[in-house]
Amino acid sequence: MTITRTYKPMLDDLGITYPQYLMLTALAENNGMTIGAIAARLGLESSTVTPPVKRLEQAGFVQRKRSTADERQVTVHLTSAGRSLLTKCKCLGDALLENSGMSEAQLAGLNRQIQKFHRALSDQLNAGTGAKH
Repeated sequence: MTITRTYKPMLDDLGITYPQYLMLTALAENNGMTIGAIAARLGLESSTVTPPVKRLEQAGFVQRKRSTADERQVTVHLTSAGRSLLTKCKCLGDALLENSGMSEAQLAGLNRQIQKFHRALSDQLNAGTGAKH
């Protein structure tokens, strides 16, 4: 995907992949998410989120914590190194905006339309299976 190719050189310099960047960004929005919540936020399956989270933990950017109330539940938290890395990633959005030739308002409008499209497709699929979005 073109967005990934735009980000790749910058992310390579930071030592993370685009999916890992998305996971860190999701945690910055809502720290202490479960793997399932991260997967839902990114529109992925839980099984595809676990390996990158493990690599982020090995790199020291996140920490997984087991709930004391329910040991089956594990939440993922940004570490100070993860927050520091995200600060360095701030330029990624600027680069995407600059390379797009669009204004912030146009890009925000496009994002809203894509989210609406995604919701409509998800609702249609879920209506056939009885699943919730």
